[in-house]
Amino acid sequence: MIKVIIVEDNRMAGKALKEKLSQFLEIEIVAFAENGKVGISTVEKNPNSHLIFMDIEMPEMNGIDATFEIKKRFPEIKIVMITVYDDDDHIFRAIQAGADSYILKDTKAEKIYDTIIDTMAGGAVMSPSIAVKTLKLLRKSSDTERPHGQSEENLLSARESEILELLSKGLTNKVISGQLFISPFTVKRHIENIYQKLQAHNRTELLQKARDRNLF
Repeated sequence: MIKVIIVEDNRMAGKALKEKLSQFLEIEIVAFAENGKVGISTVEKNPNSHLIFMDIEMPEMNGIDATFEIKKRFPEIKIVMITVYDDDDHIFRAIQAGADSYILKDTKAEKIYDTIIDTMAGGAVMSPSIAVKTLKLLRKSSDTERPHGQSEENLLSARESEILELLSKGLTNKVISGQLFISPFTVKRHIENIYQKLQAHNRTELLQKARDRNLF
């Protein structure tokens, strides 16, 4: 059972998300919070929760500040930003705060479920439009130099390079497995190998390092 907390000040939006998640028996909504400040105290009362759906614009404390505080104290809890905002500033600030995934509120139920599964498996899911903007942000903000003397030849296997290319397009593990005709478990193993080879800790960092090394 995956225990979920919803932090959302809009009751209608919270109800809509609850209805979408209610379709999946392995998802349990353990608590609601109406703003970031209450969200932090809610996590304190439910430290065994697995994942938080976090809105951005909320009274008293916004979702980005709440994400930063929660990640400092409960780094093992996954946080998915679910918002109407796909502008550069909100995306970049959410990534900096430690958000694991970032999707839009109009995302369909099946995609939200896939986001939960992929995020819990260590992935970072983004709506396609957000993934494109994130890559552009990384290209603009990257000031990391390529390590001198390090050969990139054969750094990744052919299959790992294929998967990296699909990750850069914002595709989920499930979609990647379907396109490459391999199991989700195999996809996950390849992604773990890519993380290790590039010494990355989340998907945003992974894509940035891969871009720096001209791997896609």
